[in-house]
Amino acid sequence: MKIVSTNIGERKEIDWKGELITTGIFKYAVDKPIFLDTEDVKGDTICNRENHGGILQAIYGYSLNHYDFFKPHYPKLDFEMGIFGENLTIDDLDETKIHSGDTFKVGETILEATVQRNPCLKLGVRFNDMKILKQFWNTTFCGVYFKVIQTGFVKSGDIFEQIKSCPENPTIADLYVAQRLVKEM
Repeated sequence: MKIVSTNIGERKEIDWKGELITTGIFKYAVDKPIFLDTEDVKGDTICNRENHGGILQAIYGYSLNHYDFFKPHYPKLDFEMGIFGENLTIDDLDETKIHSGDTFKVGETILEATVQRNPCLKLGVRFNDMKILKQFWNTTFCGVYFKVIQTGFVKSGDIFEQIKSCPENPTIADLYVAQRLVKEM
């Protein structure tokens, strides 16, 4: 796995059908290294600290391969890096093969896979279409939240070198499917 793009966002207020939504999901690619801190990316905005950021969800990674699944559904949308709200766009991130607890050396950092990302209203706002939420739920393309074990800089081109494997733990996709089943009850 390799970082294709590092992305940050600014606080943005959107009028969504008469309701003012404050969000940091409008991420954009940056050409310089970004600093991964213990609870977030320096310079990135997180507006909802209850569901994003913090120790277990400090960094959000999403696979560039998953973009191809969604593009046909939104042909008029500009699929710029970071469109899913990810800090790291990774070439081949596979949630069915990454277990909670798997640990990676990336750039100057050490990252531990923790949990899945569940879709929320703000993803629908970013896509300007709430259909994305159901489409997102009906895949295992949820992306991976990472805990930062060792802070530092990462940049495009940095490789994920796995330094710890936890096959006894559920995969990120397993966690996501279990969460979806709970939501459907």
